[in-house]
Parts: sequence; C-alpha cells; structure tokens
Amino acid sequence: MSLFWRIFALNGVVLGSATALLLWAPVTVSVPVVLTEAVVLVGGLVVMLVANAALLRLGLAPLARLARLMTTVDLLRPGQRLPADGSGEVADVIRTFNLMLDRLESERATSSARVLLAAEAERRRIAQELHDEVGQSMTAILLSLKRASDDAAEPLRGELQQVQEITRESLDEVRRLVRRLRPGVLDDLGLVSALTSLSTEFAEHTGLRIRRRFDADLPALEPETELVLYRVAQEGLTNVARHADAKHAEVSLRHGPGTLELGVTDDGRGTGATCEGAGIRGMRERALLIGATLDISSTPGSGTRIRLTVPVPALRPGPATSAPAAPSAPAVPAVPAVPVPGKQS
Repeated sequence: MSLFWRIFALNGVVLGSATALLLWAPVTVSVPVVLTEAVVLVGGLVVMLVANAALLRLGLAPLARLARLMTTVDLLRPGQRLPADGSGEVADVIRTFNLMLDRLESERATSSARVLLAAEAERRRIAQELHDEVGQSMTAILLSLKRASDDAAEPLRGELQQVQEITRESLDEVRRLVRRLRPGVLDDLGLVSALTSLSTEFAEHTGLRIRRRFDADLPALEPETELVLYRVAQEGLTNVARHADAKHAEVSLRHGPGTLELGVTDDGRGTGATCEGAGIRGMRERALLIGATLDISSTPGSGTRIRLTVPVPALRPGPATSAPAAPSAPAVPAVPAVPVPGKQS
C-alpha cells in the first residue's frame, strides 16, 4: 500500500470510528462540554495525531536517508546506494535514484577514461618533442660551447665554461621532465623498475628516506594498469614531498588473492580529515579507469596512507614485474625494509 493510502486509511478509520460512536453509541457532547467528554475528545485527538506522526515518520524515513545521500554522493566513490525494498512511491523514487547513479557513474567513468587517455597521449607527445627537439638542441649548444671554451683565452674561457655548466643543468632538468611526463623505464623494464627509479629520484631531490617493499610473485599486468599504478605512486610521493613534512616514506606492492595493492605511506604530520584537492581527485579518476579502489587515511601526527587495490586475475608472474632494473635505478629484491637514503638539497 502506498504512503498516501496508508495515511488516508488511518484517518478514515479514526474519523469513521468517531462518527459511529456519535451515531449509534450512547455518546453525546453536552453544551457546555462536560469534563469527561472533553477528556474523551482530547484523548481521541491525541491518539489520531500520534498514529499519524508514527506512520509519517516510518513512511518518510527513506526519503530523509535519500536526501542525505543526495548531499554527500560522490561519483568518484562508486557503489553508494540505498536499499529499495517493497513497493510504493518512496521505493520507486529510491530505485529511480539508484538507476540514475548507475548511469552517471558509467558516464563519468567513460568520460574520465577518454580524458585520461588523451592526457597521456599529450604527455607522450610533449615528452617526445622535448627529447627530440629541445634535448638535441641543448646538446648541440653544449658541444659548441665546449669547442668555443677550448679555443678561447681567459677570462672568456671561464665565462663560457660557466654558461656550459648552466646549459648542462638545464638539459638535466629537461630530461627529468621527460621522465615525469612519460616514464620510458615503465615501457621498457616494467612496473617494479619504474617504481624503483621513481622512488630513487624522489629520494635524491627531496631528502626523503624511501623504503620499498615489493612482493616477488607479482602478476603480469596490462600496460594501462601499470600506468595507473605508476601515476598514483607518483602523485602520492609528490604529495608527501609537498605537504606531509615527512622524513620517511614507503612504497609497496603486495599481491593478494585476486588483488594487487599499491601502498604509499609517510610519517608526516597527517591531517585527520583528508582534504581532497586536484591531485587526489585525479588519483580517484585513474582508479575508476581500471576498476580499482582508492583508500586514503590520514591521522594527525602519524602520517598518511594511500592504498590502491586493483583486481587482477590469478596469473603467473610475467615480465612486466620481474624485469631487471634500469642502470640508473637498480631493482630492489623482494626483501623487507630496503631503505633508500636521500641527499639533503
């Protein structure tokens, strides 16, 4: 029975009972009203109001829960639904809202996938142009400066050597930008080597001591999944360096039954209630791209933990995670607690 008919039936029963009492029972209302008659009338009114209030509270409680969900729902945290048991207008409204959330989450995931893939393609294009155009031009400038400084006399030679050193530092910075835009080691040597190189570079440039814990039985992953894991780790370490005021951090890869978990933790100040900026929202969008779950917990004074749980099939370990490390960033064997000391900058 719908909410309307329940309320109508309750009021009909109460008013019909009162009418029957007045018509066929020896019940009268005197003028002026006798105290006992006033007590009976007021009591009946109270009973009717209480019954209506209880029925309305029970009937409208799902709508109150629906209103709270509407104000807090986040499409980047899929799966937030209300149970729609029974029939009636309220259940129909809840089912319709759940279907709308299903459609919006699907559309958001599709649009986010297009945006992220387009962004990665643009990153790849910019990295290629920086490497081919800017990098080669700066290398040619370095060679010209070297020849000019060898043939020049003092003090011009010293000035040319100083310009040469500035150009070399700029070239190194361009190469670092290229690696951040498109990690070539990820394509060539796999996820473990890429995360090793990433953590080593962060340790060198931020002074952090970064610990790595990688399981030995990591499964083979799709290139898209590896890229999402790498980007989430990259953004997590960037947040540690910028906001955490931490001295130690840890990057881990753990393989469980049907899942692969990436963890980035630090011993910084923490925030309690995590303030989600563009970086964290970007991580959530990337997690949706591969059907992963992102969990971020932060405790004041105890640091922050980022955990990305990726569903993976039970496959044998593949070359994507067991490849040797890059020369600039030696791979870490699967042993616990491998510290990476960084230089103070």
